[in-house]
This record gives sequence, structure tokens and C-alpha cells, in this order.
Amino acid sequence: MTTDISIDLPTPASVLAIGAHADDVEFGAGATLAKWATGGAAVRLLVLTDGSKGTWEPGASLPALVAERRREQEKAAAVLGIQDVSFLDLVDGELTSGRPEQALVCAAIRTARPEVVIGHDPWQRYRLHPDHRHAGFLVTDAIVAARDPHFFPEQALEPHRPDRLLLFEADAPDHFEHVDGFLDTKVEALLCHRSQWETTMAIEAASPDADAQREAFAGRVIEEAAAAGAPAGLPHAEAFKLIEDL
Repeated sequence: MTTDISIDLPTPASVLAIGAHADDVEFGAGATLAKWATGGAAVRLLVLTDGSKGTWEPGASLPALVAERRREQEKAAAVLGIQDVSFLDLVDGELTSGRPEQALVCAAIRTARPEVVIGHDPWQRYRLHPDHRHAGFLVTDAIVAARDPHFFPEQALEPHRPDRLLLFEADAPDHFEHVDGFLDTKVEALLCHRSQWETTMAIEAASPDADAQREAFAGRVIEEAAAAGAPAGLPHAEAFKLIEDL
């Protein structure tokens, strides 16, 4: 166990989790959010894209997929105890981190006024998915903007400086949240994203082996939590990069 790590923040009063797609936050921080919500935190979720590329079916109706993914996200959020879900509906797979997008995320931070923000780590090496990379930079850039009244003054929103930023999928994790007792909730929330079973969870809903595949997926989530907790000497954890100098 290294000495330059931290374990378990005090339960924050308010949290804003920001994900590129529906289900990203559940994969990266679902158990932590469930733990904090149970402890009394007001948790909000912002999903940046519309999820319109989240299928392997060439002939799929994309408007129907977008609507389905929104419903799935709202159901998953309820499982985790998240109080509010917002969607920017930017085009999936085409996310950028330009000024218009920064303004939208800045406004979300100023409106929610969270103590803790959770988002993707944009510095994860060899990351292929551009939405995850851009989503991470949107969070970091919007935090800088949200704290200063001279950024986006047309918003007519009071500046806000969060206390802490936690980055999931971290390239260099140094903070660990103990999540024993909340992994079943994380799995339940992830399984709400039924449209993503085949593409991200290796579950074929129509297969006679679907039950076994769901159990195998749950097992992988638990195994990943065990691996994440090992550097901190925890049986199961979610790992983050913690940034407090905001």
C-alpha cells in the first residue's frame, strides 16, 4: 500500500457527475454515487451526448434509440438514488470541447453548485474514444470557467468553485472509495441500460444463456472493483484521480 493516496471522502452535500454517454458514470462511479446518495448527498447527473451511435444494428431507428437510452438512464439513476438527470443531447461520437460546449457545462456547474464534480479523466493514455476525452476536458475547462465571473457573464449565474474533482477511468489513480455493500446496486443500475447489453456487457438478451451472461457480467464488475481496491488495501473500491486545487 502506497502512502500518497487517500481513501473515502466525507459524504459531500452535493455532487454533479458528468458523463459522455448514458452508462459512463455508472461504470466509472456508480457504486460511489450510490454510497453517497444513501449517506444523504444530493446527486445530480449530466449526460453530454444523445447516445445515437450506441448500437451495432445498421438499420436501427436512431430517434428511437435516443429515446430508449434516455429512459434507461433515468431508470438507472433512480436505482443509484440520483435526484436529477439532465441531457445536453449533443451528437454521440461527435462531441467536441469548444467554447459553446464549455458554456453549457459551465452553466450546469453554476446551476447545480456541487461540492464534488465527477468526470472522465481526459489524460488517460491511449484513450481511443474521442467523446470520453472531450468530455474530460469539458469538465476541467468548465470548472475553471464556472469559478470566474468573467467567463460567460451572459449566463447571469453566480460563479461557483467546487471543492473537489474526481476523475474516473483515471490514468494515475490516487483516491479510492470503499464500495462494499454497493456493488449490487451498481450492477443493477448498469443492467438498466438494456440497449447496451450486447455492445458493452456481452449479454445477448435473446440467448438461452442470457442469465449466465448477466451473472458473468456482474462477476466482472466485482472483479474490477477488487482490482481497483488492491492498491489501497481495500477489498473492493472505485478508483479516481483526486484534484483539490480548483
